[in-house]
Amino acid sequence: MRTAQVSRQTQETQITVRLNLDGTGQSKLNTGIGFFDHMLDQIARHGLIDLEIDAKGDLHIDGHHTVEDVGITLGQAVAQAVGDKKGITRYGHSYVPLDEALSRVVVDFSGRPGLSMDVKFTAGMIGALDTQLVFEFFQGFVNHALVSLHIDNLKGHNAHHQCETIFKAFGRAIRMALTPDPRSAGVIPSTKGTL
Repeated sequence: MRTAQVSRQTQETQITVRLNLDGTGQSKLNTGIGFFDHMLDQIARHGLIDLEIDAKGDLHIDGHHTVEDVGITLGQAVAQAVGDKKGITRYGHSYVPLDEALSRVVVDFSGRPGLSMDVKFTAGMIGALDTQLVFEFFQGFVNHALVSLHIDNLKGHNAHHQCETIFKAFGRAIRMALTPDPRSAGVIPSTKGTL
């Protein structure tokens, strides 16, 4: 079973993440930021990851520490659950539309952190989520999951739709990348022999 539980505690946040990469998309989310919970649910449902996140953060200041630290902790949990990466597909990609919006996400479980994100949100806030924090979430994730991640919002004028297509495409892309490849069972998908 590719499962993990990771807790992170700082003076700003207390976060616990539990996940099963081979789940059915069930989620139990409580970050204190409703729209952020909605986006994390997209990762679970479209990635077919069972995901529980309980986060308490200094929301009286703003959402920055909470959103970034959830990204960090989720990245740590994914890295732990993936293990040595033997037999995974490694690469994943997805295009997801929602009405007028369209986003593309491409991921490589390379062992090297890197984020390229080209998104011009048309609003600064979606509910209680500052759209600047979407980048911080994914930066925290890639730094600790050790993946290369490319996120592009190709079109869209509704910020809710822009954001939702990103998170849905991310879920689908990591689902593809982490799916076992029966033709390379027990093999690390790299000419280096390690990832």
